[in-house]
Amino acid sequence: MRVRIRRGRDTATRQLQHRLIRQAASLLLAYPDDRLPSRLATVDGLLGHVTGAPAQLLSRTLAALRDADPFAAQADYVDTFDMRRRSTMYLTYWTGGDTRNRGTAIHAFAQAYRDAGVEPPTGEAPDHLPVVLEFAATVDPDAGERLLAAHRVPIDVLRIALEERDSCYAATIGAVCATLPPVGDQEVHRARYLAEAGPPAEAIGLEPFTLTVPPRRTAPAAEQTRVQGVG
Repeated sequence: MRVRIRRGRDTATRQLQHRLIRQAASLLLAYPDDRLPSRLATVDGLLGHVTGAPAQLLSRTLAALRDADPFAAQADYVDTFDMRRRSTMYLTYWTGGDTRNRGTAIHAFAQAYRDAGVEPPTGEAPDHLPVVLEFAATVDPDAGERLLAAHRVPIDVLRIALEERDSCYAATIGAVCATLPPVGDQEVHRARYLAEAGPPAEAIGLEPFTLTVPPRRTAPAAEQTRVQGVG
């Protein structure tokens, strides 16, 4: 009985850690607009409850963003995530690419949000990583984890691209990966292949890929990355 209680506590503690890490990552991966200082203060508070390597990784991004010139941080964010497809944070781009499958994949994200009782975001695509992380942290941890785990390869592709650029955001993606099940050799090879070859393509009957790279930034990022219905 004591063993079962201990295991239950360990599971609950691990799940709470994952939620804290994902919430902090969501805030760090948002566009660094004028609300950045407030988000960084929130992250600082969250990190007081995060332990181990993920805390150190998230702290690296936190420190880098605090030290960065605001305009330089914005330019770097756009150059990193909006202008380079290898480091896009739209997860279905790597599983669907320029194919008909991508619309179905995006719909699956939106449906997962609705099934959890919230509406998909209106200012950002539902497969945008900060949106998915916030959903997993604050709405439905189980459904959010399934979405993240199912797209572990795209997340690894993003991590590889950011590490190659020596981006301060690479550490945050590393912390996100630490909350997901370990990957096997097949997933590792798949991530490396996609990083080199790019996403799948299907040119017949399709318009060029312009939906999310670069995305429109018509509202503050704090609003763009918030799932409607989340606190």
